Amino acid sequence: MSPDLVVLGNLLVDDVVFPDGRTRFAQAGGACLYLALGAALWGLRVGLVSVSGDEYPASTLDALRARGVDLQGVRRLGRPGLRTWLLYEGARRRVVHRLEGPTHAEVSPVAADVPEVWRRAPAFHLAPMPLDVQACLVEAIGSWGNARISLDPYALFNTDTLPALAPMLSRIDALFLSEDELELGRGGRREDALRSLLAGRLQSVAFKRGAEGGVLAKRDRLLDWAPRAGAVADPTGAGDAFAAGVLAGWGRGEADERALARGVVTASFAIEAWGADGLHEATPASAERRLREWFPA
Repeated sequence: MSPDLVVLGNLLVDDVVFPDGRTRFAQAGGACLYLALGAALWGLRVGLVSVSGDEYPASTLDALRARGVDLQGVRRLGRPGLRTWLLYEGARRRVVHRLEGPTHAEVSPVAADVPEVWRRAPAFHLAPMPLDVQACLVEAIGSWGNARISLDPYALFNTDTLPALAPMLSRIDALFLSEDELELGRGGRREDALRSLLAGRLQSVAFKRGAEGGVLAKRDRLLDWAPRAGAVADPTGAGDAFAAGVLAGWGRGEADERALARGVVTASFAIEAWGADGLHEATPASAERRLREWFPA
């Protein structure tokens, strides 16, 4: 059976450094971990396509399976994978790849990694990966059918990179951007910069601003959202969890406002514990209960 959502991205081991000196080493991570757990939290059948290094914790992969995530698309690298430093600097975060490991492209999936039966899935989401990797995947997915394609970039968005990004953006339906990535419109109206990206198939751009919430830019309107959480332990993966909740709402055919609410709830579980622990511990019942309490229909 084809999944409701196919998530493509990296499974990485992170060493996290916070501004106050706290550290968290050897943390199982990768954007697709948070995306898969977040989407499965709302009952979506999720298929994961990635590359797993030998040191990636087997317990994390087992936990994904226990949540119902299909790992047929996870290819073993056969050697240690890519390990990264996540360096938080105020409102921004830097990702630094450790030396002597594989390249980012080597730990990123390719179209051949997607199981044949999954190619009929209604939705695909591409987590941050090198631009040429994402562009090839978007082209392949587009050739398989009319699936909805969403993307979270790795490349910075500025006047130098936009010409290379534009052809790919015109072939996707939704874009998730963070403040780390959007350099267009700094010092001016960011909303105008977001709307300038809406061309071709691209209908929605979600600009994630962490503790400041964010804005969903559509061709005819702007929708703001505010974050919410019972506690904040670790912001890592919050943006990916948010995207997962929004995609789950869209997959259910919900209006943008309700989909954004699911995104806020999903992100709240992610930031309440270290790494992905909050999403591992959350249940569909607790997610639905929080959605009803925080955002009465």
